[in-house]
Amino acid sequence: MAAGVELLISYFAISGDVHPFGPTEISPFPFKDRVEAAARAGFVGFGLHPDDVATTRDQIGYAEMRRIIEANGIKYLEIEAVVDWYKTGEERAKADLLRAQIFEAVNELGMRDIKALPGFEGGEPNIELMGEEFGKLCDQAAGTGTEVVLEIMPWSNVRTIEAGVGIMKVANRNNGGLLLDIWHMARGNIPYSDISKIPAHLIKAIEIDDALREPPVESIWDDTIHHRMLPGEGELDVPAFLRAVKTAGYNSVYGTEVLSADHRKRGLDEMARRVFESSMAQFAKV
Repeated sequence: MAAGVELLISYFAISGDVHPFGPTEISPFPFKDRVEAAARAGFVGFGLHPDDVATTRDQIGYAEMRRIIEANGIKYLEIEAVVDWYKTGEERAKADLLRAQIFEAVNELGMRDIKALPGFEGGEPNIELMGEEFGKLCDQAAGTGTEVVLEIMPWSNVRTIEAGVGIMKVANRNNGGLLLDIWHMARGNIPYSDISKIPAHLIKAIEIDDALREPPVESIWDDTIHHRMLPGEGELDVPAFLRAVKTAGYNSVYGTEVLSADHRKRGLDEMARRVFESSMAQFAKV
């Protein structure tokens, strides 16, 4: 399975010492240096963040960003993440500002996909409401050739495959689907065999990383942003996950999302090389 595998390095796996919802999410490393390091390691996909894109845009402009991407053979871009896309009132108004920022980048740079996050408030999802609003989000992206992928997360209101598929069925858009991350599957106690329950056309993105079988810290949030591991260095069965995904019909680029307090302190080339090599080693086992 390793032959022909294409990998995308997610934003926080190569952005340096920053993490989701931290004091800043803007990488301390120049955009050009990050893209070049990813390409040297072997990646053909690259993750973006709206605040980092805006900072880079103000420094060098979109035209130079496009030149750097093309010069380094990057075929796939993703941007994360749209939040509160189904809410109303002040939360939605604030979210729509971020959404506009993301779609500016989508229109200027072209994206393979936009990540959409579920609600972090927990509880049960309003399938009809979320499906309708997700459909509108997909419509906004449709003219750009971009897919929108909803990530299943164990602490969120979309923590099961059934909820995710239910939302997608209501949305009923060709460019909308689910993102499956092995870490979230493991922490959500979702068996890999359940991936077969998802219609193949709804599996739009896959991410790999690794973890200890039992969380090393009490907080699941702290666990997810500081304690993920390189594929093969933890206790999850990454090859089994990849086999399940392949059997379910997925055949596209694979994301690599390593969120680790140790990893993010490494140099650019070391970050990129270690993520690429550890990820490809898992495909070689399939």
